[in-house]
Amino acid sequence: MTDYAVRFFVGGAVVSIFALLGDVLRPKSFAGLFGAAPSVALVSLALAISRHGPDYVSTLAASMMAGATALLVFCFVTCRLLKRTGLSVLSVTLLGFPLWLVVAFGLYGMVG
Repeated sequence: MTDYAVRFFVGGAVVSIFALLGDVLRPKSFAGLFGAAPSVALVSLALAISRHGPDYVSTLAASMMAGATALLVFCFVTCRLLKRTGLSVLSVTLLGFPLWLVVAFGLYGMVG
C-alpha cells in the first residue's frame, strides 16, 4: 500500500513539474509529450531501483525503450497512411496495432 501512496504523491508532483516544463516550451504541442509518460517512467524507475536493484531496473528501462520505439514506428506509419490513403482513423489504427506489437516484442526480444 505504501508503494501506491508514494507513486500517487511523487508521481503527481513529477507530472506537475513536467507539465510546467511543457507549458514553458514552444510549440505548445510539446506540453503533452512532457505531461505523463516521462514522469511516470522516472517515478517507476526510482521506486524499482530502491526496491529491486539495478538489474531489475535495467530490464524495466529496456522494456520502456522498446515500447517507446514501437510507439514511434506506429505513429510514423499511421500518420503516413492517414495522409496518403482514404482510410478511416479507426481502420488505420487497427492496421497499425499489429505493427506496434511486432516492433515492441521484437525489440524486447533483442534487448530483454
